[in-house]
Amino acid sequence: MVEGKRKKLGEILIEKGAITGEQLKEAIERQRKIDEFLGQSLVRLGFIKAETLVEELSSHLRIPKVDLSNYLIDPKITHLVKEDICREYCLIPLFKIDNILTVAMADPMNLGIIDRIQSDTGCIVEPVISTETGIKEAIDHYYRATDTIRDIVQSISIEKEPSLIGGPEIEVAEKPPVVKAVDLIVSQAIADRASDIHIEPDENILRVRYRIDGILHENLQLPIHLHSVIVSRIKILSGMNIAEKRVPQDGHIEFKAEGKEVDMRVSTFPIIRGEKVVLRLLYRGGIRYGLTELGFPPDMLKKFKSLISRPHGIILVTGPTGSGKTTTLYAALDKISTKEINITTIEDPVEYELSSLNQSQINPRAGWTFEAGLRNILRQDPDVIMVGEIRDLDTARMAIQSALTGHLVFSTLHTNDASGAVTRLIDMGIEPFLVSSSIIGALAQRLVRLICPRCKETYEPEKDFLETLGLDAGTKFYKGKGCRNCNNTGYRGRTGIFEFMIPEEKLRSLIVAKSPPHVIRQAARRGGMVTLREAGLPLVRNGRTTVEELLRVTQDEVG
Repeated sequence: MVEGKRKKLGEILIEKGAITGEQLKEAIERQRKIDEFLGQSLVRLGFIKAETLVEELSSHLRIPKVDLSNYLIDPKITHLVKEDICREYCLIPLFKIDNILTVAMADPMNLGIIDRIQSDTGCIVEPVISTETGIKEAIDHYYRATDTIRDIVQSISIEKEPSLIGGPEIEVAEKPPVVKAVDLIVSQAIADRASDIHIEPDENILRVRYRIDGILHENLQLPIHLHSVIVSRIKILSGMNIAEKRVPQDGHIEFKAEGKEVDMRVSTFPIIRGEKVVLRLLYRGGIRYGLTELGFPPDMLKKFKSLISRPHGIILVTGPTGSGKTTTLYAALDKISTKEINITTIEDPVEYELSSLNQSQINPRAGWTFEAGLRNILRQDPDVIMVGEIRDLDTARMAIQSALTGHLVFSTLHTNDASGAVTRLIDMGIEPFLVSSSIIGALAQRLVRLICPRCKETYEPEKDFLETLGLDAGTKFYKGKGCRNCNNTGYRGRTGIFEFMIPEEKLRSLIVAKSPPHVIRQAARRGGMVTLREAGLPLVRNGRTTVEELLRVTQDEVG
């Protein structure tokens, strides 16, 4: 074994002057109570930095240290050591050459676990040192639920997909391997920050894809014969009819994983190869972002805060599905919510629960629609009303009537830009003078992926892209190379870009005159409105996103 290993960690650190005797005593007391490694106790008590601990041990024990933040591990190697052992002892196998297995450890002096791994694998273990955080992140990445699912599905055998309710299909769907496989698919999606799970039958495989930061990524391929029982398991959980496969169905599931409560909207859709299932993940327990975290520039944020404090009028947030419209509305409502005002919402569905709001979810089958809900809300003495979406003329009329009779109304529309909100309402059949009188602001938005900070590097975008955005080729541009932190996408996280139109007198006159959309948009720009693409340029210049990403999310922008 490595020279010096028998000396205790505390003695090593005291000899090095890294900690004091009193600090060691306190850390030992914590270690006994919490049941953790001594090094963990020292770090968590703030007596030593994790990097310093690794440095001191590496130097004294003459064991190499490894930074795992961008270290690529062969997935085949991880199968040599079970996940529960890796998590319990904070270690992970890195590579194997001949009969020598190199293992990254937070505590390389634990001879007992080294001997155990050698016995289990038949390999000689060569330890290296890494930080506890780095090892845990590597375990989360490489010991993914998908690997466990592949092991599970091998135990499921179905000769033929039965179709009768109460027959073998429902029995298999309730078996532990199927139950665990579905739970792991959802758990991995939550761990990967997914917003949606797509389960799609192909000709020979069952494909599982996660939508992460707005983009779909294929996560898993399963044998096609598991399609029926996995879909049946999801239907059982969401309260659907498992015998009905010819028409779409909707349901919901409440799920808990990693300390998070998730409400999943489930939708089935018949396609030529069977039923496709999509699960939308809605994280419960309060809003995830405040106004200051959405990405507003300071001057626009100031204007928006002023607008949402007005006593009446309509504020519309526009953009395609998945552009963060509802999140912005919730952040606005949370900002203005006080004990002195009554805020009531009608939504489809209730995505975030706020204790200070009176929230209601539509139920079209029971006749509880946006239009019906809005009519009844007015009898509840509201000050502020949020309508999840204006979908039809009746809802639009009720929203405008509410705004013109002293209420502040928030809602969303599916339009590409801010000025499009005006023309959409007019196209629905609302009189232009009512639109002009009621709308006090229209906000279009998109979500832009941010460059992963761990693998960020400079690059040269294509010249045509730079010309499209009007950028100088001499500017320094960045992209993500791709690493474990971002699942090799080069991006991690998103932020908003916004186009904010506040109708002034001249713009209102154009609306009343039913001016064409491009005329209204040009007038708004002359009045100071910044377009979505212009709003995203500072993110490119500051190295927060890429040229390609900005063009992707603003490709439908008009002049």
